[in-house]
Amino acid sequence: MPELPEVERGRKVAELVALGHQVVRARCADDRIVFCDQSPRTVSTRLKGRSVTAACRHGKQLWLEFDQGPALLLHFGMTGAVHGYSDRSERPRFWKLELEFENGHFLAMPDPRRFGRIRLRDDPRSELPISRLGFDPLLELPTFARFKKLVGRRTISIKGLLLDQSFCAGVGNWIADEILYQAGVAPQRPARTLDDRELKLIRRWLGSIIRKAVSVDSVSERFPRTWLFHHRWGRPEDALTGRGESIQIDTVAGRTTAWVPKVQR
Repeated sequence: MPELPEVERGRKVAELVALGHQVVRARCADDRIVFCDQSPRTVSTRLKGRSVTAACRHGKQLWLEFDQGPALLLHFGMTGAVHGYSDRSERPRFWKLELEFENGHFLAMPDPRRFGRIRLRDDPRSELPISRLGFDPLLELPTFARFKKLVGRRTISIKGLLLDQSFCAGVGNWIADEILYQAGVAPQRPARTLDDRELKLIRRWLGSIIRKAVSVDSVSERFPRTWLFHHRWGRPEDALTGRGESIQIDTVAGRTTAWVPKVQR
């Protein structure tokens, strides 16, 4: 599932292809699941003739703003993405939306599994679903004092809290595991049991991991070799980290969780 770094990569693509350009045609697949709030025809009609003024993101939500009319809000679900191209023959399979611009370039969102969503919003930041999201760790990582206050006395596991989009927008399963591995905190720990040292480490690694993944456009081969990411996939009983530590696979907060009992307390 695309997490914040993948969606930020999509935002950069959208900005590069679309910013300052006028939509001459908006093609929408007849998919009433992905187009969940407005009909494909309505979306197509409302976007035609509009010029893109901004490509924005909060958490896993991406949107385009225009010189007039509503914004186009995209959520990738499990398999969505943004593709830019200059030849229609490059249109991706399973496309749901394709914008054609006056300069002959295209921007499309494919979504093979149809868990993504395409919506129009007059003011995305103040409307659902964005209005319910917590802080974005790339755009607005809280001070430690604010972070500690947000964690508060919650009884939920720290992994469950990191995955809660109303707490922190954009963190998904592997990023939560990576943060807790690097911070040395067991994913099952109730959030309220964490001391200041542990909270400072979690906050630090939350910002660091997000920034690093974004800086390499979420190309996993370029992630640091010390990351758990490279060794977590599958369920081999003898899986080891790059430091030779045994990896354990459990279910925490309803999600498959890779962690290292030797270093996470």
